[in-house]
This record gives sequence, structure tokens and C-alpha cells, in this order.
Amino acid sequence: MALTADEIIKSAGGELLCGNSKTFSGVSIDSRTISEGEVFFAIRGEKFDGHNFLDKALLKGIGAVVDSRPVSLPKDRVMIYVKDTLKALQDLAHYLRIKLDIPVVAITGSNGKTTTKEMVYSILSGSFKTLKNEGNLNNHIGLPLSLMRLEPDHEAIVLEMGMNAPGEIRRLCEITVPTHGIVTNIGSAHLGRLGSYEAVRDAKLEILESLSVAVLNADDRFLMQGVAETKKFNGEIITFSINNDSHVMAKDIQITERGSNFKLEFKDAGLIPVNLNIHGIFNVYNALAASAVCFSLGIQIDEIKRALEEFSAFPMRFEITEREEITVINDAYNANPSSMEESLKELIRPGRRGRRIAALGDMRELNDFSEEAHRTLGRMIAEVNVDVFIAVGEMMSLAAEECMKVKGGKSVPEIYTFRDVNDANEDMMNIVKHGDIILIKGSRLMQMEKIAGRILDAI
Repeated sequence: MALTADEIIKSAGGELLCGNSKTFSGVSIDSRTISEGEVFFAIRGEKFDGHNFLDKALLKGIGAVVDSRPVSLPKDRVMIYVKDTLKALQDLAHYLRIKLDIPVVAITGSNGKTTTKEMVYSILSGSFKTLKNEGNLNNHIGLPLSLMRLEPDHEAIVLEMGMNAPGEIRRLCEITVPTHGIVTNIGSAHLGRLGSYEAVRDAKLEILESLSVAVLNADDRFLMQGVAETKKFNGEIITFSINNDSHVMAKDIQITERGSNFKLEFKDAGLIPVNLNIHGIFNVYNALAASAVCFSLGIQIDEIKRALEEFSAFPMRFEITEREEITVINDAYNANPSSMEESLKELIRPGRRGRRIAALGDMRELNDFSEEAHRTLGRMIAEVNVDVFIAVGEMMSLAAEECMKVKGGKSVPEIYTFRDVNDANEDMMNIVKHGDIILIKGSRLMQMEKIAGRILDAI
């Protein structure tokens, strides 16, 4: 959309310090990547202050929004003063959003948000011109920046919503005004920050306060109990599941070398076979969530099937590569206790050939829960059919320690511990053998994808 100084002033309650009502080509918060014709928002963060880069930003940008009055004003540039630049950015995003009377799908949950978002986008974009937030632009800064890309002819929006604290989902909903929402599941992500599973659930369920239609995982009893207890949602509830009766279900699931086949059933609307070309039962759940919300928006069943069958895996999200009789499962994008458990279930799934190796890095941001979470994981690894456990990092060494205790002198699983990824890579090819299948997973800061790269480069 065309964006003028007048619109920024109107939406954010700003004051024009110099320049005139020029039309900006876009918005930037980074002086290093700002493009010609964009307006620069000088955001203050914990480790940076955009006001320190104003001069650099204005070499390309034609205007700036600031929350401190400069000593001197630039020539031939627009300068707008606001009380809070971050709130101004959010208020502008809200202003642009409500100019369009279109459906907005918001997605939250402990696991599967990004894949579900991409599936919804794939389905909707076959019928509507659809905007989505790219990458990890899912927070109080990234989401407003995503809405800056709105165009007058957009017909739908799909947004992943992340959070680290209570109130954040509520604020994101105030900005984006979603009409439809998906809660994929409630798990252990953010447990260290929020302190309890109930607090995580309450924070996620803030999304209900803004919706007309809520799409919920009926197999997640803890989630459904929380929804029932809130008694605040008066909109339509659509459920999806594998194991419980719901509005949208997957039946007769068959695991294949390429992913999974199942019958996608819509209550009172028919059943259609789907061949999903990504692995993991958790991705069947993601497909169900996406199917449910898109069906509620009028997408035909055969269009949903086509988009799901054309969908492919994203890098480092259970990305499977087979080479020289070694199978590498790169699931290194992130990790928490519940996603670790789901990925391990897929690793040990019956039918997989060869030794099963779990190369796992520390799960971060668990705070006081970290030691027990890692020890619990170690006990699980000792009790399932993992042949080799490669523990990377200080906390994962506790999982290895617990695993040794539980296995009681048994030779399986073999256990190796390493200080970090670089340390592990020095010995990795002495551990991995032809015929192995290796799961690689850890929190983003652990950079576990380097292990996948080391193995694939060596074979």
C-alpha cells in the first residue's frame, strides 16, 4: 500500500518535524538494509538504539520516525516525532490491517506453528492473493513489519504468532485483528520463562479473545480442558484429530518412505485420500489444522488435497536426506522436551532399517526446569530402541548420565558425550556407519545442523 507521512502521523499520533507528506515505498528498522524511498523507524532494543544510525539510514531512506527530538533536522528528508517508535510501528501496522476487510488466520502453539502456517498459505494462495509472515518474523516487531507488505488487492493473511511472556499473544492480536485462529498444541516450549504448563496454556489461549473461529487440536486434552475452563470464547470451534472424534480427522494412516498416506475426513462433507510428502505424525496434525481452517474459509476439499500433496519440507525441520546408505534427519531448527519426544518417536518408528542414532544438543530456555527435562529425556532414550546416543552440550551430558543409570550396564544404547558441535564433528565419522539413520536435533543456538553438514560432506 502507498504509505504517506500523514498516515503515519494519523495512526501513531505523531508530529511532523520537517519535510512534507511524501509517499514512502516501504518501512525499515535496519539502516544496513534500508532501500531507496523507505521510511526508517528508529526502534530502541535491549542491545541497540536505532537513533544511533539515523544518519546512515537517511542516506537511502527518505524519512525517519523518532521518539527523541533531534538537535538538527535533515534537509530534503521527512522527520516524524512520536512518543514510542515501537508502538508507532505497531499502530501503523494495525491501521494498514483494518483498511482491508479480509480474513486473517493467526497460528500459535508450542510446536508446528511454522509448518502449519506454510501449509495454510499453500492452500489459501491457490484461491486468494495471500500474505504471510516470512521466516521467524512472528513477534512484536516482526509481525508489524510483515503487515507493511500488505497491498490493496490482498485477499487473505496468514500469520504465525510467537510469544515469550503473558500478554504477548493478546498484543499481537490487537495489532493484527485475526478472524480465524489455530492452536496446534500445548507443550513445553517457553516452560522455563512462564513457570508452568498452565501458564504456557493461558498465554497461548489469549488468542481466543480475538477470534470468530478457533481451530483446536482435539487430541490435546490439556488444551481442550483449558478452552473449556476459560468460558470466554463465544465463537465457532472447529476441532481436528487423529484419535478422537472431531470435525476434521486423519484415518487409516500409513507411513511411507516419502511421508504418510491417510484419508482426510471432513464431518458431513466427505473423505479424500492424501499422500503427504513430509515425514512425521506431527506433520499429519499440522496438515489437519491447515485443512480445517482452509475448509472453514470455503476452500474445496480437492484443492486442499492438491496443496497438501505438493507441500515439501523446509530446511532443518525433519528434513530427510538419504545418501550412500546413510539417512540423515536434520531437525535442528529448534528443540524443546515435547518436540524432542515427537522426533524420537519418528526415529524409532517400526520399519526403519539400520542403527538408530540420536545426536541431540541442549534444549535452551528451560531455566529451572532444564536439568530435570534433560534427565527425563535421558531416561526415555534408555528405554526406547535407540542404538546410539550422541549428547552434545553441558545439559545434554546430564541426559547421557541419566541414560547410563537407567540402562543398568546394557551395551545399548552406545553413549558419546561432547562439549559442543565442533567437538562432536571431530569424531562423528568414527561413530556413523553405512546403514545408519541419524536424528540431529537441538536448540537453535546449538547449531546442530553443522553435524548434518559434516556427515553429508563426508559421504
